[in-house]
Amino acid sequence: MGVRLSKNLLQIRRIAELCNFLDSFVTSVAVRTAVAPLLASAGYRVLVPYLRGYGATRFLASETFRNGQPSSVAVDIVAFMDALKIDKATIAGCDWGARTANIIAALWPERCKSMVSVSGYLIGSQEAGKMPLPPPAEFQWWYQYYFATDRGRLGYEKYRRDFAKLIWQLASPKWKFDDATFDRSAVSFDNPDHVSIVIHNYRWRLALADGEPKYEALDKKLAEFPVITVPTITLEGDANGAPHAEPASYAKKFSGRYSHRLIKGGIGHNLPQEAPTAFAQAVIDVDAY
Repeated sequence: MGVRLSKNLLQIRRIAELCNFLDSFVTSVAVRTAVAPLLASAGYRVLVPYLRGYGATRFLASETFRNGQPSSVAVDIVAFMDALKIDKATIAGCDWGARTANIIAALWPERCKSMVSVSGYLIGSQEAGKMPLPPPAEFQWWYQYYFATDRGRLGYEKYRRDFAKLIWQLASPKWKFDDATFDRSAVSFDNPDHVSIVIHNYRWRLALADGEPKYEALDKKLAEFPVITVPTITLEGDANGAPHAEPASYAKKFSGRYSHRLIKGGIGHNLPQEAPTAFAQAVIDVDAY
């Protein structure tokens, strides 16, 4: 795989099921601390791996390409499960983590017992990324176009914490988080490969950067926007300021037992941290589907 993943294991008295939590672009493993204890108390074993480029993850060789294409991140998580001898798990995530969960559920359904996905169906392709959107939608993706420039890479390298805090404020406009809450996540952005992974991810989406040939077969399958067959609950906050599709636009992408929940109360993009009880309940409920 070429990358060593760090993991946090919450050991509990009774292991009933396994739940994998996956990260967002500008949050980190720290945001799951509110959710994991709720599931642990319900008898779950909870694994919370950092995605590549975050926290304690490190590439095993300096010459390894710092690849952020979505399929490579999904392969990491499958390898993580293999290393721990986990055949199947309920997988839950937000943002990059939700996209990774979607990819695993679509390409390796035998590894995904069920799924919770914030903001729905997030599988994309480079061809889809070439298509222009209406101006208001393009405006929401301003940072993606910023990252497409050398100035954007330098800016993110220099101001990565300021940048992440701004995204938090824009994506969750009604969430009044304090500095200590932000700082617990921001530590994970200090990873030496973080900027390279983030920049490559967004440039790859716009077909401005190549991926690795070994993932071409996976990307070809994903470009067909496969239907997800595993039991799924999708979630959306009623105050999500980040780009997101209407639930009706992706409901048919889930052919197994499926439901969508709108979480009210000024909940933004960082739903697992802003509404941990609702997120944990979705995991418990989808596991029973």
